[in-house]
Amino acid sequence: MRAITPHCRHFSTANQLKNLASSSPPKPEFYPPILNEDFCGKILDRYPDIKTLKKLHSKIFNDQHLRFNLSLAIKLMRAYAVCREPTLTRHIFDEITEKNIVFFNVMIRSYVNNRCYHDALLIYKEISSHGFSPDHYTYPCVLKACSGSDNLRVGLQIHSAVVKVGLDLNLFIGNGLISMYSKCRCLVQARRVLHEMPIRDVVSWNSMVSGYAQNGCFDKALDVCREMELLRIKPDAGTMSSLLPAVTNTCSDNILYVTEMFWKLARKSLVSWNVMIAVFVNNSLSSEAVDLYSQMEAYGIQPDTFTIASILPACGDLSAIFLGRQIHEYIERKKLLPNLSLENALIDMYAKCGCLQEAKAVFDQMKFRDIVSWTSMISAYGMSGQGYSAVALFSEMQNSGLTPDSISFVSVLSACSHAGLLDQGWYFFNLMTDLHKILPRVEHFACMVDLLGRSGQVEEAYNFIRQMPIEPTERIWGTLLGACWMHSNMNIGLLAADHLSQLAPDPSGYYVLLSNIYAKAGRWDDVTTVRSIMKSKGIKKMAGASNTEINNQVYTFLAGDQSHPQSKAIYEKLDFLLGKMKEAGYIPETHSALHDVEEEDKECHLAVHSEKLAIVFAILNTKRGTPIRITKNLRICGDCHIAVKLISQIAEREIIVRDTYRFHHFQNGVCSCGDYW
Repeated sequence: MRAITPHCRHFSTANQLKNLASSSPPKPEFYPPILNEDFCGKILDRYPDIKTLKKLHSKIFNDQHLRFNLSLAIKLMRAYAVCREPTLTRHIFDEITEKNIVFFNVMIRSYVNNRCYHDALLIYKEISSHGFSPDHYTYPCVLKACSGSDNLRVGLQIHSAVVKVGLDLNLFIGNGLISMYSKCRCLVQARRVLHEMPIRDVVSWNSMVSGYAQNGCFDKALDVCREMELLRIKPDAGTMSSLLPAVTNTCSDNILYVTEMFWKLARKSLVSWNVMIAVFVNNSLSSEAVDLYSQMEAYGIQPDTFTIASILPACGDLSAIFLGRQIHEYIERKKLLPNLSLENALIDMYAKCGCLQEAKAVFDQMKFRDIVSWTSMISAYGMSGQGYSAVALFSEMQNSGLTPDSISFVSVLSACSHAGLLDQGWYFFNLMTDLHKILPRVEHFACMVDLLGRSGQVEEAYNFIRQMPIEPTERIWGTLLGACWMHSNMNIGLLAADHLSQLAPDPSGYYVLLSNIYAKAGRWDDVTTVRSIMKSKGIKKMAGASNTEINNQVYTFLAGDQSHPQSKAIYEKLDFLLGKMKEAGYIPETHSALHDVEEEDKECHLAVHSEKLAIVFAILNTKRGTPIRITKNLRICGDCHIAVKLISQIAEREIIVRDTYRFHHFQNGVCSCGDYW
C-alpha cells in the first residue's frame, strides 16, 4: 500500500513513544529499539487521543516495514474514526491498494459513527466494483446509514440482497432492518421483520419499541413491552430509553404500567430515571415527578442536564421554589452553564414561582438568548400583571435583531390583557398581522377577546368574535362567558353559553359561570335549572386544590380538607384570622361560593376554600416574614381575593398566589393585580 502522512513533525527515538499510550505506558527500558507491529498495535488498540495518534501515524509512515502493514492500517482507520476524524480515515482507505472487505466495513462504520450517512452509502456501492461481496458486518452498518438518512430506497435494496444471500436470519441484520423500517416510518414492515426473526434478543424488541415511540404510537410501544414480558424477556434500561420520544399525553393505565416496569428493572440507569421523570412531567403529574427526583437523589444517582431540564418545569408547576433553588445551586456547582435549555428552564421555573427578580437575573446573565428566552421573560412579566415591563421587553427583543414569532405575540398580548393595556394590545395584534404577516391562531384571538372583555367592552368582544376568519372554539366562547360574568352582561353571556353547549356539552366550569351570571341577576330559578341540568348529566365541578411547598415537600389541600395531621391547628388559626378580618371590616362575598360549592348561601364553605387552608398551613409552618407561595388549579374567587389581602396585612406576610389565569402578589393588604383580574 501507499501510506499517507498526517502532516505532523517526526521524532526519532523509540523512547519518545513513552507518552503515546493513553493509559500507563510500559517502562522506558522495555521500549524496543525499533518499532514493531505488536507495539504499535497495542497503542492503537487503546484508541489514543488525536495528537498522540498523529505522532504514531507519522512514525509508522516513516518505517519501511510498518507502512505497508495492513493490520496497522486498519487499526489506524479505526482509531481516527474514534477521534471523529473520518476525513483522515478516508485518506488511509484511499491510499491502500490491496483492499479487502474489512477495509470497506471499517470505512463505512467510520462514516456512520460520524453521521456521514451519504458517504457511507457511496462506499457501500463501491464494494462490488472492487470484486467483493458485503458480509454480515457490512449490512448492519449500511442499514444504520439508511436509518440515519431516511433512505428507504436503499434500505429495501439491502433487505432484498440479504434475503438472496441467506443473511436475513442474522440477528444483527434483523435488528438493523427493524430500526431502518421504523426510522423510515414503515412500522408494519418493521413488525413483520421482528416476527419473522428466528432468534430475537432484547435489542430486537427495543428497536420495535423505539420505532413506535419515535412515530408517536405510545400505546403500541407499550403493547410491545407487554409482549416482551409474556415471552419472559425482561425490559431493560434500553427499553425505557426507547419509550422517551412518546411519553406525552397517555392514559393513566399506561403510566401505571411504565411505572411498574421501571421499578422492576434490575439496573436503573440514569436514562431510566430520566424517562420516568419525563413521563410524569409530560402527563401533568408534577408531584410524582418531584417525588421521583428526590428518590433518585436518595439512590445516589446524579442528575444530568436532561434530568434538570425535565424536573424544573415540575418545580414551576408546583411552585416548589426551594427545590428549584437547590437545583439552580447544583447547576452552578457543577458548572453546567452556559446551557441554553437549562437557562430557559430556570427562567420558566422562577417565573412560574412568581420570582421575577430571580428569573430576570438568569435572563440578564445569559451569554446567548433565543426567542424562547425572551418569550419566557415577557410571559413572566405578563402573568404578574407588569404589562408595561412586558411591552418594553418585547421592544427590546425586536431591537436585539430577533424576529418575534407566533408564541411571542401570544405572550405580549396576554400581558396586555392582564394589565388592561387595550391600545397596546391592538397595536401588537396589528403589528403581528400587518407587518409580520403572521396568521392569528385561536390563542391570539382568545387574548383579544379577553383583553376587550376584561376592559368592559363585552359587546366589542362579541362583535370581534363574529368577525373572526376562523370558527370560534370552546376557548373563545368560554373567555367571553367569563367576561360576561365579570361585568354582569347576561344577554351576551347567554349567547356565549348557547354556543358552548353546542361545542362542549359537558364543561362544568362554564355551567358554573352561567349559574353565577344568573345569580348576579337574581334569577334564582335559572340557577336551579342549570344545577339540575348538571346533576342530570352527571357533571361534577372540578374540586379546588392548592399546593404549597414547606421544607422541600409539596402539600396539597382541597376545599374543606381535614385529612392533614395538623387540621385542628389549621382550623383554629383560620378561625382566629377570620375574627381579625371581620374586625377589619371583612364581609364574606357569598356569591363567590358559586365557583366551587353547591350551597352558595353557606358562609362556612367560603372560609374553607383550598387556598385559605394552604395559606394558614404555611403560616403555621414557616418563620415570620417568610413569603408564602400557593398554586391553585382554579381561578381564585372574589372572596378569597379579598380575604388574602387582609391576611397578608394581619400576618405581615407576602403571599403569592398563582391561579389558572395569573399571579397575585399580596402584601400589606394590597394585590399586585389592582383588583383587575
